[in-house]
Amino acid sequence: MKMRLISKSGRVPVYGTSGAAGFDIQAWLEEPLTLYPGDRKLVPTGYYFEVPEGYEAQVRARSGLAIKHGIGLVNGIGTVDSDYRGEIKVPLINWGNEPFTIQDGDRIAQVVITAYTKVSFSVTGDLSDTSRGEGGFGHTGL
Repeated sequence: MKMRLISKSGRVPVYGTSGAAGFDIQAWLEEPLTLYPGDRKLVPTGYYFEVPEGYEAQVRARSGLAIKHGIGLVNGIGTVDSDYRGEIKVPLINWGNEPFTIQDGDRIAQVVITAYTKVSFSVTGDLSDTSRGEGGFGHTGL
């Protein structure tokens, strides 16, 4: 699949390995940005995507930043819809105990392109029965 991209930095996202599901995106900063423990910042990338209709771009945390430094995404996973044309900015949070400084060009997130299906809703008074029923979190014992 081809996806149109504007890159203010001139960088093109890359897949880290041939088996990688997501490609890395980088910070686009005029000066370093420090996230102190508990801080949340919207980090610019200089990327603008034209995601094909029927697909979304899922912005996800990088596992290395998460485990080594406690850096994650404020919203878990962010969705870039096919009709969005603004800059991709990554909402990062420092859940760690130490300040973390982001430099221009640092890989700050990964993006997975995923197909989706739209549904239509049928309003009803009841749902079909299942063996699980209304059992919620922890219901299966795992």
